[in-house]
Amino acid sequence: MKKRNEIEEKYTWDLSKLCSGKEEFYKNTKQINEFLPKIKAFEGKLNNKESILQYLKLEEEFTNFVEPVALYCQLKSVEVLSDSERQEMKQVLSSVLNNVSIETSFVASELNKLSNSQLDDIINDKRFKDYDRVFENIKKNKKHMLSKAEEKLLSGMNFLSGFSSNMDMLSDVDMNFGSIKDSKGKLYELNHSSYSSLVRSGDRKLRKLAFEKMNGAYGKYINTFANNYISEVKANSYFAKVRKYKNALERELDNDEVDKKVYTTLLKQVERNLDLLFDYFSVKGKALGLKSLYIYDTLADVGKISEKKYTFDEAIALIKRAVSPLGEEYVSLVQQAKDQRWIDVYPNEDKSSGAFETGIYNYHPFVMTNFNGSLDDVFTLAHELGHAMHTYFSNKAQPQPKADYPIFLAEIASTANEMLLINYLLSSAKDKQNKIALYNKLFDQVKGTIFRQTMFSEFEEKVHKIYDSGEALTKDVLCGIYFVLNRKYFGSVKLIDQIKYEWARIPHFFNAFYVFKYATGLISAITFTNKILSQEQDAVDNYLNFLSSGSSKNPVQILKECGCDLTEEATFDSCFSYLKNMLQEWKNLDK
Repeated sequence: MKKRNEIEEKYTWDLSKLCSGKEEFYKNTKQINEFLPKIKAFEGKLNNKESILQYLKLEEEFTNFVEPVALYCQLKSVEVLSDSERQEMKQVLSSVLNNVSIETSFVASELNKLSNSQLDDIINDKRFKDYDRVFENIKKNKKHMLSKAEEKLLSGMNFLSGFSSNMDMLSDVDMNFGSIKDSKGKLYELNHSSYSSLVRSGDRKLRKLAFEKMNGAYGKYINTFANNYISEVKANSYFAKVRKYKNALERELDNDEVDKKVYTTLLKQVERNLDLLFDYFSVKGKALGLKSLYIYDTLADVGKISEKKYTFDEAIALIKRAVSPLGEEYVSLVQQAKDQRWIDVYPNEDKSSGAFETGIYNYHPFVMTNFNGSLDDVFTLAHELGHAMHTYFSNKAQPQPKADYPIFLAEIASTANEMLLINYLLSSAKDKQNKIALYNKLFDQVKGTIFRQTMFSEFEEKVHKIYDSGEALTKDVLCGIYFVLNRKYFGSVKLIDQIKYEWARIPHFFNAFYVFKYATGLISAITFTNKILSQEQDAVDNYLNFLSSGSSKNPVQILKECGCDLTEEATFDSCFSYLKNMLQEWKNLDK
């Protein structure tokens, strides 16, 4: 694997607008503290509209200074995780921001003391129109706020976020997965970047070894991974109860402004439609020519299109054609992302695994991928560019306090891009093998995003319930729960013992109850893209309005107003009906 300095500059993100380099970073980091006296001057004074308005303007100025420094540090650190200089920068900034968090903890406490009538007065004052959602949430969350002293104490406990970093460092830096051989004796390096292509290989021995060795490697460290995750669960439960919630799930749903009915309906509807997943496995087993389908077979590619390798330029061109139904501006922004180096494209030694998008106000979004040229990598790129467009349009349309879209909406634009891409590829496929490969790609996405993420959410809920009930939570309990859930979600597919360790590979478990939003996100994306591709009246405008909405309203309300109502079972029914029809189209290829 190449070292960082061996990657061509045009394939790396351009961070120069955020910060020119190490010298400016340390200079700006020191200057962060210079804001503190100005902010502290408001302590004890946030009890009237004039002072509050002045404070909000100062806070916006502070945010605009800090965010580029923080984002630069974050992005530099993931370029080379083992670089001690980059990790030192991260630690220095973390220390400064931790101090800021402690010194500014009075703000939440004082605003929480405002009476409901004072809050209503502020919400209805036109001078606060950009901040009305802030104060609506303060009013909603008042019952979960603590005293000034308690808030200050809690604000200094962000070191508990280190459980996620522990997992990253052990998984991405310290662990070595070695090499494996295919049925012809060819050697392959096994790592996070190569794993997805290896388990999709047409060589059954190769995908079996990749699956066994990757998950088995986590089994060797399962005591450490389990202890680390159990500590995370304890922290989740502690902070939920300190904030006067029944449990961590209730806290996360409330923070997301999502009625529990949406969550429970998802779980119920997914369980009700497991027959779709089992039917897919049956079709896939037939396509692979296998009498018995093992879990390491479920990711295998079928058809021929998956064998094609794409250059980065080809991937961008393909994505542009796929998203063309969304209009010229959207397409031009995809090209802009490439030309202006929004994207860090290729893997390098000790680069963080996976992919992500991030952005701040007044700057274009940034995307990290580990592009190896597979069709899967093209889909990952399309996915992250969907996030980037959501960030771009929301930042463009909304004032800063309303620009950040809520987590509940975060996985819709990304998967909508993927659905547009798969539909484009299916419409242009010229032969049966191409179509088989594409249908397989679609249902692999459905399995991974709707069914698998719901399974992950069930895992989280069961684990947290066990801890909250006072029962023992151990590595064996974690592995046992995960194995049983795999049995439920894979039906007659044959499991292997190493699957019980797979939970330890999932970084999203360190962002409690995030994963179910991937499932609702794809369901919403299918709803939007079906309307767009069917040329339903106002479908494109409604979707672009969704992208531009930020956090201007309750997220479920935003979706409802744009034509996707997740409070209605009919939305879920329509999605699964669409998918069953698509699976039937695949079956019909053999007629």
